[in-house]
Amino acid sequence: MKCPYCGFEESKVIDSRSTEDNMSIRRRRECLQCSKRYTTYEKIEDLPILVVKKDSSREFFDKGKIKNGLIKACEKRPVSRAQIESIADDVEKRISNQMLTEVKSEYIGEVIMENLKDIDEIAYVRFASVYRQFKDVNTFIEEIKKLMSAK
Repeated sequence: MKCPYCGFEESKVIDSRSTEDNMSIRRRRECLQCSKRYTTYEKIEDLPILVVKKDSSREFFDKGKIKNGLIKACEKRPVSRAQIESIADDVEKRISNQMLTEVKSEYIGEVIMENLKDIDEIAYVRFASVYRQFKDVNTFIEEIKKLMSAK
């Protein structure tokens, strides 16, 4: 790493500590040539995750889209913002833990519904109706029957 003051390529680490969010490490360094100090940050390289949509198009994974969909499904329901954040975090964590660079949108929808089913059944049915694109009332009733038989 080059010194930002003189460009010398060697330095020594004086202090290392995690940042508040524990997502990176802050290092205080001292240049071995000019003796000036500077700070560097080290963090895990994020690989961009692509979502493969139903029409086979691809777009970057966006946790904000998950949150927005959940907010709509949970509107006027006793689901807290923290629970919505928790579901979105769980989806992101599951995808990251699998070390996938591409993930199908169907998988994301299933993980969301799995989480919603445990939190609020009405929000689950609302989300499922949009996600599974219910064509008519019978499809809606079938999903509710599945939910009832699972109890």
